[in-house]
Amino acid sequence: MVVMVVCMALTGCRQQEQNNEVLHREFYNTVWERFDYVRNEVDVATATTYNLNLQISFTDDYAYNDFSMIFTVFDSNENPYRTKGYKFKLKDEEGNWNVEKKDGCYTFTLPINKQLSINDPGKYQFVVEQRMPITPVVGVKELVLLNN
Repeated sequence: MVVMVVCMALTGCRQQEQNNEVLHREFYNTVWERFDYVRNEVDVATATTYNLNLQISFTDDYAYNDFSMIFTVFDSNENPYRTKGYKFKLKDEEGNWNVEKKDGCYTFTLPINKQLSINDPGKYQFVVEQRMPITPVVGVKELVLLNN
């Protein structure tokens, strides 16, 4: 019983299985610095299509009503293959979260890119950059890019 409680405490907000993760990052002390890009290299062997969602968890320390970010895929020559900015509404006008709190966090699954086609084999980098007005951003617990 004690082991199970410890394991649950260590996983915190974690809600996804790792088999469909494209990238994953937990933030130390829930702080995300301005130029701390979350990235992962993906080896594409054959033409493929990604259906990407961002799962991101926040604590009560997160002060904003929304979340702004840029998502970029770089090709094997480090040229931008796809880039898009996003702004997601997390709270209503009164500052109430738009999802229920679970395991100490508010976890959102946000659509990023459906039907992202990569036709040429090679190594690609998937990069998430936070674009909030005041940094560092406090209250971001975990970020997972999922291919569903």
